[in-house]
Amino acid sequence: MVENERKRRMPVGAEVLPGKGVHFRVWAPARRRVEVVLEGGPGSGEAAALKPEEGGYFAALVPAAASGTRYRFRLDRGEKLYPDPASRFQPEGPHGPSEVVDPGAFVWRDDDFRGAPLKGQVVYEMHVGTFTREGTWAAAARELPELARIGISLIELMPVNEVPGRFNWGYDGVNLFAPTRNYGSPDDLRRFVDAAHRAGIAVILDVVYNHLGPDGNYLGEFSKDYFTDRHKTDWGAAINFDGPRSEAVREYFIANAGYWIDEFHFDGLRIDATQNIYDSSKDHILAAISRRVREAARGKETFIVGENESQEEWLIRAAERGGYGLDAIWNDDFHHSAKVALTGHNEAYYTDHEGSPQEFISALKYGFLFQGQRYKWQEQRRGTPALEVEPARFVLFLENHDQVANTAKGERLYHITSPERFRAMSALVLLAPGTPMLFQGQEFGASAPFLFFADHNAELAPLVRKGRAEFLAQFPSCATPEVRARLDDPADPATFERCKLDFSERERNAGIYALHEDLIALRRRDPVISAQRPRGVDGAVLSSSAFLLRYFGDDGDDRLLLVNLGRDIHRGSLPEPLFAPPPGRRWETLWSSESPRYGGHGSPPVNTEDGVHIPGEAAVLLHPVVGTPVPEKTSANPRPEEPKKNVR
Repeated sequence: MVENERKRRMPVGAEVLPGKGVHFRVWAPARRRVEVVLEGGPGSGEAAALKPEEGGYFAALVPAAASGTRYRFRLDRGEKLYPDPASRFQPEGPHGPSEVVDPGAFVWRDDDFRGAPLKGQVVYEMHVGTFTREGTWAAAARELPELARIGISLIELMPVNEVPGRFNWGYDGVNLFAPTRNYGSPDDLRRFVDAAHRAGIAVILDVVYNHLGPDGNYLGEFSKDYFTDRHKTDWGAAINFDGPRSEAVREYFIANAGYWIDEFHFDGLRIDATQNIYDSSKDHILAAISRRVREAARGKETFIVGENESQEEWLIRAAERGGYGLDAIWNDDFHHSAKVALTGHNEAYYTDHEGSPQEFISALKYGFLFQGQRYKWQEQRRGTPALEVEPARFVLFLENHDQVANTAKGERLYHITSPERFRAMSALVLLAPGTPMLFQGQEFGASAPFLFFADHNAELAPLVRKGRAEFLAQFPSCATPEVRARLDDPADPATFERCKLDFSERERNAGIYALHEDLIALRRRDPVISAQRPRGVDGAVLSSSAFLLRYFGDDGDDRLLLVNLGRDIHRGSLPEPLFAPPPGRRWETLWSSESPRYGGHGSPPVNTEDGVHIPGEAAVLLHPVVGTPVPEKTSANPRPEEPKKNVR
């Protein structure tokens, strides 16, 4: 048995030992006897008792089993059979038998892909079930060349582990090691990642380590110690990372994080709702997960991003400085300000945001807007100091799955603001010094909504429907009887089907699609924009709806981004130092959101002989060229020749 364990990839689960059979191992400290029952495929009809080991584990080598064998566990001679807590595949769903999978049988062709560095990424959040009409890995893989063509460098997959029913967001997962049957087989997922890598796209996976779904969760049958009532989450019992007998629980989740990197070649993780991952241990579970991901990557660069509503800087602080060692964090503050600026609505958790120019300047310079001050919506302090965090560690977005769905109709921003404002704000995100993220379909103004959907059983479905309506009631606009009566039913297949993208809109909405393609290309090729330098940007408010950002380059090779969400600005002069061009140069338009290519009306020069003209509802990027637009006042004191240097 020692020999078999030494060859295991993971501490638990069913693992193929070539020429010997399958080695099964499970943690069940509350049980006295565990049997594995082979129900289909090689060895079907056989059963074998697992031998108890130290720490509550049971294990055995079963020669009759092989890849493709379907099996379940019998606990303490009971009649009911249970799927493997570390099952690699549940072909009949979370209540059915597990299937033995041999990850070594897949032939990878991505050896040249070196992973996902922090800087230079353009992230694309994807829900596989609604990304294509088919909703499969194979169909999604066919779109990878087009995503690569427009410049997407990293796909962030919403959770893919097994869930009950035919459709789900993925956050109700219960088999944490099993890719859902709804999208295809485990090898289909491997083919998707392999194809992405060969297209030059990294792939990270959204994982949920704060709770498990309400249907099909059998962990408690093996041990009640997986969960704790010492902490509470919004979605059920918290995971026991720091209580009695938590060592094996920690091992289970740490192994899961490494598993996705090792067996599926993912380039990192997005960790859901980290504020609900409770751990008072000296070695926080997130720090341990971060280390395991790096180890499993075997030298390839990894990208780990956290969702953290509390905005805690230590998530992305280096481990040697007392942090958890994640790479990046979602910046909800930027999103909230953008949503208010684009729609004019600031109810519920948007209450503390005005969408003002200063909010955007501060968000792009300093990351979070709330770094420890009072947050009225929660009646408490929110955030932690993050002034020194490099900008690439903040993921900026106009849309994500939650924020689109947290509305009565699941509408996209493109359809609830003006096209001009949407173009301008898209430019701000894609040219910002942070890490930009798009939500699937955003790049072509998708008309498909993104609603909350979950195919639960007849008992759970009405409870989920009621809970969703109560959640949305925090928005006064969604709390009226008229609106509540019209909310889409999460369990209705039609709700799910409505969310599927229509790629023909890439042609119908060619202007906004071209804008995203051009901005991503500009971001990548421009040496000043792509630098993502710490303290490399400053900004100034120009009006109640307009501001500028100046990106500092080498030897005065700066960039100036003008963003105006209001009406045209015409001024004889602009008394703002950041607007002044480098000595001996003038500003010239490098890019404009009002280009006719994008459906715009064209942009006149910003600087003319009679003053400054900043177009309304537009974003304009300027760069310095030799020459001056207006005569310079002469002086008796000639300008001395200056040595070349970095401006900053």
